[in-house]
Amino acid sequence: MAMIEVDGDNFNEEIEAAFQRGDVVILKFISMYCDSCMALGFELEELDEKMENLTILEIDCGASEDLAQMYDIIEVPTMKIYKSEDRLIYEGVGVVLSDDIEEMIQETQGDKRC
Repeated sequence: MAMIEVDGDNFNEEIEAAFQRGDVVILKFISMYCDSCMALGFELEELDEKMENLTILEIDCGASEDLAQMYDIIEVPTMKIYKSEDRLIYEGVGVVLSDDIEEMIQETQGDKRC
């Protein structure tokens, strides 16, 4: 699935649909003028081509300050990876390589808590 740009109007609908499908959900918090955010975007596009059952939701913190506050975003790019609605498996700031993200997700595949 491609990256989906979300804001306060469509965020809940998109994230709920992704969890209902059983997708791993990546929340990518960015600023439109951030070079590191663009670099993370390239890594996530590469990951999206390799993995199934993945939803990437992109949130522009400048346009969606309410979502940034709700998730306590202080710096960009910030990425949060959810294996399920109540199972956060990664939270971090900065660029992460697609192979490293894929490894984090695969490490939880056999985890019964997922």
